[in-house]
Amino acid sequence: MAKKSAKKTKKVKKGKVKPGKAAATVERATIISSEVVFQCSQFKVLHDKLIEPGGRENERDVIRHNGSVVILALDNAKSKKDPWIVMERQYRHAAQQYLWELPAGKIEPGEDPLEAGKRELAEETGYRAKKWRPLVEYYASPGFVGESMKVFLAEGLQPGAAHPEADEQIELRLVKLSEVLKMIEKGAILDGKTLSSVLLYARIKAGRRKK
Repeated sequence: MAKKSAKKTKKVKKGKVKPGKAAATVERATIISSEVVFQCSQFKVLHDKLIEPGGRENERDVIRHNGSVVILALDNAKSKKDPWIVMERQYRHAAQQYLWELPAGKIEPGEDPLEAGKRELAEETGYRAKKWRPLVEYYASPGFVGESMKVFLAEGLQPGAAHPEADEQIELRLVKLSEVLKMIEKGAILDGKTLSSVLLYARIKAGRRKK
């Protein structure tokens, strides 16, 4: 009678992760070779041969992008409890539908992210803001896209004339935070940068009210 083979189990370490600890130490891969297989005005695609930090050799196709800024622009002159958020609606061919989004755009080579945020907000919406502060930075799809997105809060809005790019057709709206949250709950907002930025801001805001 054949003996049943014992199943090997892997122990999983349990413990709390302290905020900021993961970002404190950055371990990078050793690049053996890197070949540009495609390039356009927005990004380039690289085929990399590398040794990962754990010692494993691998090959990856990666989209390299200079990074983007996202602007959560708030008009809280009437109500700080339920501020109005500057929202855009535009057609996104990759998603094959219209999407509700926060203003955002590409950081130009050598450009300061904050200055990029101010430029993009003014170009797309016409608004300028008196007060700026960073909210969060994240990678939307780090499995194959090297684009980081830096989110800024912009307050003290002053309206002006928008100057969008020639290929941008943007419908601009001011929507209350409470209404944006309802749109998220109903699945009416599918854009990742808008979901993460608004939900994080709402959580921080709710936490401050409890104190």
